[in-house]
Amino acid sequence: MQTASPSLRDTLQTARKSKRISQLELALRMGVSQRHVSFVESGRAQPSRELLLAWLQELQAPLALRNVALQQAGFAPVYRGSELGDAVLAPVREALGRLLSAHDPMPAMVMDAAWNVLQMNRGARWMAAALMPWMAELPSDQPINLLDAMLHPEGMTKQMTNLEEVAPAILAHLRDDASVVPELLPRVELLAAQFQQRLGKKPLASAFGMVPRQMAPVLTTRFATQYGELAFFSMFSTFGTPQDITLASLRVEHVFAADESTRSVVMANVR
Repeated sequence: MQTASPSLRDTLQTARKSKRISQLELALRMGVSQRHVSFVESGRAQPSRELLLAWLQELQAPLALRNVALQQAGFAPVYRGSELGDAVLAPVREALGRLLSAHDPMPAMVMDAAWNVLQMNRGARWMAAALMPWMAELPSDQPINLLDAMLHPEGMTKQMTNLEEVAPAILAHLRDDASVVPELLPRVELLAAQFQQRLGKKPLASAFGMVPRQMAPVLTTRFATQYGELAFFSMFSTFGTPQDITLASLRVEHVFAADESTRSVVMANVR
């Protein structure tokens, strides 16, 4: 039995509820009546193109979803999706390259919304080999998906020494991404099952209730490696106000050493 495609009302309801915004709050933000919001969401009224764009902007809907909603309402899509290799994105590629190089020797990589690794600096290539030596046997041009790397039997999560602490945060991040990229969800749930199997009967959510006596300012992930235990934390960069679907999906993960011993190992080994 074939599942019916989502309608405009389904798209708008799902987008609003994912942001935990009431119809009243959304109406006040847009300067329309709650009744009109209710009528559009129930399919009893059709929004104008201008209202629909403002609606999606207030919900901070992904650009690809905005195009879908516009087409569901009978309007032409607004946002283009370029390939990263297109000439129009040459300044973007240069900026990304500079950002990655500036972060060396600490690891940094560019990923899309599906967790495909598009670019890596020297530090990231070293880190991948240190955590997953089997990757050295892969062809140099083989695409890497970070979610697949975590699911691999010898993947990076196997080396995590504080999995109980970081697993809930990893899953929360991935499930948030899956709300925008639904095709991620089956692999995310496979990873959740893998974590549960490794941690035994203790519920994954219990880690959120375990507040250490002295909470660190950022969540640190610790790995057992041939160099001893290495500890890292991450931050992410995204493009401000992107107007291209591809750019909106990109993020740069910057990895930092969480202690001096890890920093020394990275500085001594990244070439």
